[in-house]
Amino acid sequence: MSTLTTAKPGVSTDWAQLMKWPLTIALGAAMLYLVFNVYAAGQAMWALGLLTLTCAAFYSYLSNIGFAYRYLFPGLAGMAIFVAFPLLYTMQIGFTNYSSSNLLSFERSSRYLLDQSIPDEATTHSYTVHREGDTLRLALSKADGAGALVTDAFASNFDGANPLRATPQVASQSLGTALSMRDIIANRETLQRVKITLPTGETLNYSGLREFARLTPVWKQNADGSITKTESGESFSPNGTTGFFENAKGDKLQPGYTVGVGFANYSRMINDPDFRAPFFAIFIWTVVFAGLTVIFVTAVGVTLAVLLNWEALRFRTVYRTLLFLPYAVPGFISILVFKGLFNQNFGEINAILDALFGVKPAWFADPLRAKVMLLIVNVWLGFPYIMVLCAGLIKSIPADLYEASAIAGASPLTNFFKITLPLIIKPLSPLLVMVFAFNFNNFVLIALLTDGRPDFLNTKIPAGTNDILVSYTYRIAFKDSGQDFGLAAAISTVMFFMVAAMSIWNLRLASKEINRGSGSGK
Repeated sequence: MSTLTTAKPGVSTDWAQLMKWPLTIALGAAMLYLVFNVYAAGQAMWALGLLTLTCAAFYSYLSNIGFAYRYLFPGLAGMAIFVAFPLLYTMQIGFTNYSSSNLLSFERSSRYLLDQSIPDEATTHSYTVHREGDTLRLALSKADGAGALVTDAFASNFDGANPLRATPQVASQSLGTALSMRDIIANRETLQRVKITLPTGETLNYSGLREFARLTPVWKQNADGSITKTESGESFSPNGTTGFFENAKGDKLQPGYTVGVGFANYSRMINDPDFRAPFFAIFIWTVVFAGLTVIFVTAVGVTLAVLLNWEALRFRTVYRTLLFLPYAVPGFISILVFKGLFNQNFGEINAILDALFGVKPAWFADPLRAKVMLLIVNVWLGFPYIMVLCAGLIKSIPADLYEASAIAGASPLTNFFKITLPLIIKPLSPLLVMVFAFNFNNFVLIALLTDGRPDFLNTKIPAGTNDILVSYTYRIAFKDSGQDFGLAAAISTVMFFMVAAMSIWNLRLASKEINRGSGSGK
């Protein structure tokens, strides 16, 4: 007769139960602190989103009702953090004037201007720094060397909380050897925090590597939020539309601040003629580039797959391996190799063309030739992928179809256009949409081979005749003058919706092929 015994909980289980709630409370407190800091930084919506995500996490892992969501939550949270958040943040920037000239918030821009000051030449004192043990001492003097003053000693980690007192130097006082300019530079951060109170009650501040002086503010703030220049009395008011402090004549102060501009960045793509012309030319070239790439890689890939499927061809495995190498080699290496091969003066391609036809095309200087070069290199990089896919699809075609065709006396071209192509093009269609979407955003090829150049002439924003939308957006945001992040974010948002539409179309095509395959298998 057997006896059923129940094992007692182990020590590890007891510790897990004991530590569960303290750790939960500590994690909750840390997340609330993070939410508070995000809210204090002026990002109320993002703070609300972070709080919602935190509450969902605690609900999923602490509630018995949410037990089923424990397995889904990591994936959903990752999608929210790494997909939804960057997308929404980019869309938010697209509705602002965020750029290199409008980086700061209104408060930081105001503070930057109000913190500007200039030294009063009448109060300028030259100085020397002397070391006394672990402390330093300043010796001040006027330009004529008269009225030497010595400050209280201060440590190299002076916090600047209390101004130092300056007292007249007595003859018996020895200050030791003065520090060299190199040592003064090494202690510059400490000197910048030093404030010196003279016997007259006047306060001096650091104003350079050789001088202390009374600093006079350049700007003073008014009750209505405007600022006035101390020297001239000229007033500048904040403009909520442009994001700058402006005077009556429209002169702007730098730096500006970030403001919402609504759909201005989107309307600029259509309504600004100086921006619209290169933008639409780049958009059309992006579509043409992606479309021609799909056509050419499909033509080359399908042709090679059919040839390699010919059983009478000797060394098929060797050919297949060699033709797959362009796809196996990292793309950026192949692109840089082609950049050298297409060099007008020293490239092998022009050397061959010069020897055969006496021509040396300027591949990088002429817009049309640069487009041809981009397509040649992109087809070289992309055809192995289509070739391998088509080779697998051709293997799935029943052999008896070709046997019946041979009995009927059909030619190889007839077999290709009547049997092979119709049977592989439908399952290949979703993959071709994916290839189109990939090349729609093929930044690496453009950036490494031509960098979008040669550029359009007479444009407000530098734009290349061979730029595609993604490389053009990169130039707007990070490379050329202005660094207009708001405009770049608006273009990125448009690109996202276009690629998303192509992805949805791709999923529908794939779904139809799956349903057709399952229906034919019944």
